[in-house]
Amino acid sequence: MAENFNHTAGFSWLWKMAWRDARASFGKLGLFMAFIVLGIAAVVSIHSFGENLKDNIALQSKSLMGADYIIDSDQPITEKVSHIIDSLGGADASETSFSSMILFPSNGKTKLMDLRGISGGFPFYGKIETTQNDPVDFQQQNAALVDATTMLQFGLKPGDSIKFGNVTLPILGRLKSIPGSSSIFSSIAPPVLVPEYAVKSSGLIQTGSRIDYNYYFQARAGQDMKELDEKLDPVLDIENADIDTHTATSERLGRRYENFGKFLNLVAFIALLMGCIGIASSIHLYIKSKLRSVAVLKCLGVSRKQSFLIFLIQIALIGLLGGVAGTTLGVLLQQLFPAIIGNLLPFEVEITLVPEAILMGISLGFFLSLLFALQSLVGTLYVSPLEALRVINDRKNASLRARLAILLAIFVFIYLFSYFLLGDWKFAGYFVLSLLVIFGILTGTSQLFIVSVKRFFPKKASFIARQSLLNLFRPNNQTLMLVLSIGLGTFLISTLYFSRGILLKEASLDAQANSPNLILLDVQTEQAKNVSETITAEGLPVLDEIPIVTMRVAELNGKTTQELKNDSTSTINRWILNHEFRTTFRDSIIASEEIVEGRWISSFDGEGTIPVSASEDFAKDAEVSLGDTVIFNVQGVLMPTRISSLRKVDWGRVQLNFSLVFPAGALEQAPQFKVFTTKAANESQSASLQQQIVKNFPNISILDLRQILSLVEDILGKIAWLVNFMAFFCIATGIIVLIGAVRTSKYQRIKESVLLRTLGAQSGQILKIVSLEYIYLGLLGSLAGILLALVAGFLMAYFLFQSVFIPSLIPFVVIVPAICALVWLIGIFNSLEVIKSPPLQVLRKQN
Repeated sequence: MAENFNHTAGFSWLWKMAWRDARASFGKLGLFMAFIVLGIAAVVSIHSFGENLKDNIALQSKSLMGADYIIDSDQPITEKVSHIIDSLGGADASETSFSSMILFPSNGKTKLMDLRGISGGFPFYGKIETTQNDPVDFQQQNAALVDATTMLQFGLKPGDSIKFGNVTLPILGRLKSIPGSSSIFSSIAPPVLVPEYAVKSSGLIQTGSRIDYNYYFQARAGQDMKELDEKLDPVLDIENADIDTHTATSERLGRRYENFGKFLNLVAFIALLMGCIGIASSIHLYIKSKLRSVAVLKCLGVSRKQSFLIFLIQIALIGLLGGVAGTTLGVLLQQLFPAIIGNLLPFEVEITLVPEAILMGISLGFFLSLLFALQSLVGTLYVSPLEALRVINDRKNASLRARLAILLAIFVFIYLFSYFLLGDWKFAGYFVLSLLVIFGILTGTSQLFIVSVKRFFPKKASFIARQSLLNLFRPNNQTLMLVLSIGLGTFLISTLYFSRGILLKEASLDAQANSPNLILLDVQTEQAKNVSETITAEGLPVLDEIPIVTMRVAELNGKTTQELKNDSTSTINRWILNHEFRTTFRDSIIASEEIVEGRWISSFDGEGTIPVSASEDFAKDAEVSLGDTVIFNVQGVLMPTRISSLRKVDWGRVQLNFSLVFPAGALEQAPQFKVFTTKAANESQSASLQQQIVKNFPNISILDLRQILSLVEDILGKIAWLVNFMAFFCIATGIIVLIGAVRTSKYQRIKESVLLRTLGAQSGQILKIVSLEYIYLGLLGSLAGILLALVAGFLMAYFLFQSVFIPSLIPFVVIVPAICALVWLIGIFNSLEVIKSPPLQVLRKQN
């Protein structure tokens, strides 16, 4: 009979059996599908948006720059650079730009803005956008285009005027966007477009002023951007200039957003893995409930392969449906991302369907369902027909080899998919290792808790307390699965909160009573006394008067910068050789500095080589140490120095910090300008001082740190929203794991409820037992997650941010109670049927 049955039963019969059994178990398998939907949605939405972002950058690279390539410099170009520009046919457009205080004569208010003086037909790609169809021909009409938001903020309209230096121009229109303008920087210093001649004749270009000179080009037919870059970049580098092609811009922007995208991909992948835990858990309980049915089928002549395939077809079908549903949800969710982080991008992202992401989502649903279900499915291969008569065989030894092979396949998949997301095998290895550590700690925590409850069980406690604790380690308990899901989701949210706090801690303006919130830049030496008097006349303190001397590295340990640039074997960071350093001189270190090597020398008597203190970052990138010599070019004068000390600098402090600090007596006679800092108690004081400074000293720029820090908090808030959004998937998947675990053990609980009622327990007592159980699980999972986040926060503060970690109580007083309440509500809601079921009804079902 068995031989004939095996011969006639084909795929059609297996499909019918799988469908009939699945239809009868729809509730359990429906939850199994829900486990993977959220994880697939998270991965697909993030990956799809990342691909859209990459494609948009590639397509819009010319529009982002407004030209095919740019030659730029932060100082007037040399004769050689001028010859190079002429050899390219001459620049098609040029720009002189810098940040400057702009005065609005109509209301007397001022604003730090990005003053861009343009001549020629820039932009060649993309366009200057204005609101309400305002004209854009500002060069022909000798007028200005002013940032639309700034005009709205200050109540300006076309026809009003702006004043910078000794130039006054009428406002032609409200500027909405222009290629080459960073949306983030524009929030601090919004752009204002004027004819280039107006900038050059404003009188604002003085010693110490940071001026950008840009020359825009349209490529000739067949001109290779990469070849042009490779040919001109080394030559221009020597002349302190640079070439930037639209292809290089595309690659640079891609890298800038790629790391953030990878991070979000990993968080989404964790959410997917949470779903996989749910898959393994639910399938384990589902298959366990089907083992007797498998034994009956084998008694009827069904082979072990056929019984295995029946359930494999079920899992594959549900996984495929879950992949389709999760992919559809992910495609819809990615539509939200541009609205959330739109102002972090220099362009608008056009969302399109990404076939690769769609195929990946569907394939993941199918493949992961099978992979994480196989551990339980292989158990059906070793079911004996005798189990139909309740004779239990030990199948563990027989299936051990298969289980180990499946476990190895799972870890290989996690590693390979991590490598796919990160593109680096080492980082993928670190991620898998970190994941194993976190999962291991959470697993160990739950097991330790179970063992502790068993060992120190309170035998004299009340009946309700004893029963609730027994539920934590009884057969079919949910402790491990729920601690993993709740703990991991809590860990993600808390880690984000702690890291955001680390970033903002040092940036708090109110952290110290004398922390400056206004910085006055480009104060000329002859203006210093009058500027100081203006600040004090406004009732504000002069916190710092810092001298600034500009210089460049001319020689490092006997090798000139030109020799080092030509040396292909040199590993010295290029920025050291090209950068114009802003340095200062003083007789003591400040609060944000700490001497880590050498000795601080406070003064120089004019004899011998000048001792200088360098930051650790400068020493590392310049490959210098104590006693090494560096010759600086101080505006044409060569100045020999030696490294006398190395400083650890806290660059996160809201104050001016320097890579190089000279002792008193070394630079007093050098050409210099000054920076003043002060602290305004409120916006009106700040506005009043700014108006006086711009009126009397138009060359001075003022940074209002309140606005900058507000922007930083806004950016961090948006990033935090995205990461929280991903953490939500982990929590939501964990909630589904919770619902599934409760539902799959529902009948076991009904039987226990009947036994308790038979012994005299009331429904209220059973409800209290269930409540305490889920409160225990919520507390254990959330506290374990937060404690892991504390460790992660400390490690990030120490190794990544070089900051002191001061944990917040917010996660403990908000996140823990919230998660406990959520777990309790779900547990009670799913247990109501258990409590309400009449004992007679349950006994009939059992029979």
